[in-house]
Amino acid sequence: MKINRILAAAFVAATASSLPVIAHAESATLDRIKSAGAITLGYREASIPFSYLGADQKPIGFSLDLCADVVAAIKTKLNLPDLTVNYTPVNSSNRIPLIQSGTVDLECGSTAVTAQRVEQVSFSVSTFMVQPSWLVKTAAKITGAKDLSGKTVVVTQGSNAVGFAQGLNAKDNLNLSLIQAKDHAESFLTLNTGRAVAFLEDDILLAGFRASSGNPSAFTIVPGGFGNIPYALMFTKGDTEFKAVVDETLSKKMASGEFEKIYKKWFMTPIPPRNENLEFPMSEALKARVAKPSDAL
Repeated sequence: MKINRILAAAFVAATASSLPVIAHAESATLDRIKSAGAITLGYREASIPFSYLGADQKPIGFSLDLCADVVAAIKTKLNLPDLTVNYTPVNSSNRIPLIQSGTVDLECGSTAVTAQRVEQVSFSVSTFMVQPSWLVKTAAKITGAKDLSGKTVVVTQGSNAVGFAQGLNAKDNLNLSLIQAKDHAESFLTLNTGRAVAFLEDDILLAGFRASSGNPSAFTIVPGGFGNIPYALMFTKGDTEFKAVVDETLSKKMASGEFEKIYKKWFMTPIPPRNENLEFPMSEALKARVAKPSDAL
């Protein structure tokens, strides 16, 4: 009897000590946020309307609004109502390393989800769907890639567009001269000043530059012939608990209709700093993701 009681007590103690491990999946990101009492959001400086600097040089945009909702959910989950929110600028080249190093907890930009990137970081359910396209000067009368043969085009270093342009160049023997600018703003400047005849990037980002140019009719977006690509919020690879918080927040917004309101705010009404209206209705591909949230490629 005594031996049985001892064994039973030992079993209960062992079971109790193991419960926290079973009941709580560790999250390096949430642990880091809780320990610091702060979360760091990565933002882009010129990815209109997803993430860019407003007139007061503070980050604003569609992705920042979505991240604000995630931050609110984290405050509740960690019981940290006074959680500090820090902002760190990122670009196409350093955004993944900054996530991997833990310098940035959540990237709120315009990052496309690719198989290569999924090997390095994790993504939320899709927040947008894009198609890579060409931005050209209307006067150039360029209607497709065939008209770019032998000409100079610009892409942003670290962007998916680099590989797309190189692949298209090789496949169609276009003999393109390829310039890689440091960021999207420099890519647009390269086009605008005539150093390149076309800027390859995601259609919505090009729409942002066209709208903010001061003379939108001077620029035309030409289809690139590429398929739909999802955008999503980016964070540390394999952090399933953090991903659950992010995905649940976004999925609830989509189900309630709040996501659509945020979309209309940034894509269908005048936005700062110049009150341009992108007039970019939600695509059928995005509507499908909103109806059934997914992180599928």
